[in-house]
Amino acid sequence: MKSAINQCNNVPQSGADIEAASFLRIDTEAPPHAYDARQWIVVRRMIHATADFDFADITRFTPGAVMQGIQALKNGSKIYADSNMIRAGISLERLGSVYPGYRPDSIRCHVADPDVHTLSKQTQKPRSLFAVQKARPHLENAVVMIGNSPVALLELCRLIREENLRPALVVGVPVGFVHVEESKQELCRLDVPSITTEGRKGGSPVAVSILHALCTLASQNAEES
Repeated sequence: MKSAINQCNNVPQSGADIEAASFLRIDTEAPPHAYDARQWIVVRRMIHATADFDFADITRFTPGAVMQGIQALKNGSKIYADSNMIRAGISLERLGSVYPGYRPDSIRCHVADPDVHTLSKQTQKPRSLFAVQKARPHLENAVVMIGNSPVALLELCRLIREENLRPALVVGVPVGFVHVEESKQELCRLDVPSITTEGRKGGSPVAVSILHALCTLASQNAEES
């Protein structure tokens, strides 16, 4: 019996071909939804990253969040990630197609910094809490990506509520079982542009997929104009 790879080799497809075929399947199989065209491009990429059609039901956008995210990327806004997985997953090539000035140090993540680790150990509190606090001076008008830690999102919400912090966009999709739903619910109550999900689902790959979708939309918008 021949390996299944032989069939792939007999009908060659590039990565772009496979992605386009995947999006076509998602469009065909997706349940009815009320997202507008730009929002659907974001949700569709979330589904593409997870093979989970639940995102077509649980993804929430504040009014204008997609366009505000696009404009932030066009302006070269700093990006904060709550996990190094997000930082590693973000394509600098995609970012550079929107704003040529993006560099590796445009994406901040402090969760593995030694001082953050020390504070976490001393207080027995999550590193993600102190990582957000350390990033505070850089979060104004930034694109904040929370895909791992609900505590990071809760602290971000506190900064927005109590210290009048105003990020350009919050992507709040932490995953898990403890504080996850509460953190997303609090984000939804704040007057700040955001993209989030209801319930427990999310994750760093989901956060990255949202940013990449915004890059795609920004590039399309540039071509249209």
